[in-house]
Amino acid sequence: MLAAFAALFIWARQRFHFSFDLLGEQMMRANWYKIGVAVACIYLGFAFRSMRWALFLRPQKRVPPMSLIGTQVVGFTAVGLAGRVADPVRPYLVARKTGLPLSSQLAVYVVERLFDVGAMAFLFSTAILLAPHGSLPHPEIVKRAGEGAMAATTAGALLLAFIRAGGGAVASFFERVLGIVSRRLGNAAGEKIRLFHAGLDTMRSFADFGKCAALSLAIWILVALSCMETARAFTASPPLREMNWPKAMLLFAVSSTVSGLQIPVIGWFAQIAVVAAGLKGFYGVGAEAATACSATLLFVGSLSIIPVGLCWARFEQMSLHRFVQKRDTADDLAVEPTSDVS
Repeated sequence: MLAAFAALFIWARQRFHFSFDLLGEQMMRANWYKIGVAVACIYLGFAFRSMRWALFLRPQKRVPPMSLIGTQVVGFTAVGLAGRVADPVRPYLVARKTGLPLSSQLAVYVVERLFDVGAMAFLFSTAILLAPHGSLPHPEIVKRAGEGAMAATTAGALLLAFIRAGGGAVASFFERVLGIVSRRLGNAAGEKIRLFHAGLDTMRSFADFGKCAALSLAIWILVALSCMETARAFTASPPLREMNWPKAMLLFAVSSTVSGLQIPVIGWFAQIAVVAAGLKGFYGVGAEAATACSATLLFVGSLSIIPVGLCWARFEQMSLHRFVQKRDTADDLAVEPTSDVS
């Protein structure tokens, strides 16, 4: 794989003009104060994640809102090291810390992801639909994407409300319908819907739903702000230096979507390439500035937490070695105990 990547790099270097001297100059002239602010936004988001997970746990067990920060930091460190295959680490760590069943925390994780997707889609669609005329490149395409995201968010919210009201009946319905095609498929769909319903049962009132939604919006506003501040840090590039909120939301959508498919090392380069291509194609950013900005976005959003997470895990005498192995699953994690994480 590394040989293939090296061959692709050599081919691209011969085919496309790219100056590493200009890339280094862009990095040297970057405003590192703004990049520091972007990192601080990401770090603050972990506090909100801890508060949100504690709120999800309230019907099962009351825990202090900030007591789960360690589980979030170490969990996202595992994701940064191993990619999305390490997503089960966070529910596992919460289960170990609180003494609750792992299955209940996997249900919470599913609902957390649904809130994240809904918050991202809502922020993106509102920013795009309310953007002043002429403030976005390719406005027809972008507006259509914003309308699609808003429609998908509304449909998702209605589906969640339907599952929350009658999860058992919905699961049985899909089991019967899909079971006509494949019994295994029907059983899998029913199990997933029951898992959704179990997670949604963590919210017993509209007030709890509102709090979780507000925290989700706060988390992703911070992520979007980190994208905007990172872009504005590259003052040598006028399109990046003048990045406004609607344009930043478009960058945020591309960056977040690509990071959702994150795999270690090779995936980092793929993410940098895709985001850099978006910056170049949509905003007319030079190749070197786009690459520098894209690489910094990867560092700020995914990799900046790794040193803190490794130190936190070491302080708690917990090894992340098996968490970064692709063969690990939620069932494996449930069998092998480790130390608690604060």
